[in-house]
Amino acid sequence: MYIPQAFGTQDPAALDRLAAYNAFGTLVSQSDGAPLASHLPVLYRRAEGRVRLAGHWARANPQWRDIEGQRVLFILHGPHAYISPRWYLEPEKNVPTWNYAVAHLYGRLRLIHDAEELGRIVAALAAQYEAGATQPWRFESTAESARARLQAIVGFELAADEIQIKIKFNQNHRAENIRGAIEGLRAEGSTAAAEVASWMEDLLTRS
Repeated sequence: MYIPQAFGTQDPAALDRLAAYNAFGTLVSQSDGAPLASHLPVLYRRAEGRVRLAGHWARANPQWRDIEGQRVLFILHGPHAYISPRWYLEPEKNVPTWNYAVAHLYGRLRLIHDAEELGRIVAALAAQYEAGATQPWRFESTAESARARLQAIVGFELAADEIQIKIKFNQNHRAENIRGAIEGLRAEGSTAAAEVASWMEDLLTRS
């Protein structure tokens, strides 16, 4: 990934925030000499000094069949939004851009076929996304129907051996332009624009 110096970071907190914001990412591998991608929710954790991701495919998804042993890429996508030059002090001296946060995690996958381990992954994913529900759905791995469902999926764990993080939120601009962009984004009224504005304000406060 192209990362200008102003936008690169190795701050673990930045990666943690990206994963907390959106753990539905993109897994990229090679199949028959061409890129192949799947879009998957994952469990994110730090263990034994490594960032680890766990998730699963439908068994019918062909990506898992030749992925073991490959060095793969998992992309975590953060908030993003269009930035207009009209929000800066000197619009005529600037151009439009796009602000975004993203992380690329590289590593090798371990495939998971064991029903007990698969059950733990499915249960943990459900608990993560059912959090806050009045009557959350729970995965009961001991039920007969659950065992049948587990046979229809293949799990994985990715231990990242390289992590690239890009946080592109106008750090190459003076504070007045950043504040103008924050105000402009908030005036847009969309959830995505407001999220980018919040991340930008946090960065500006810490700088």
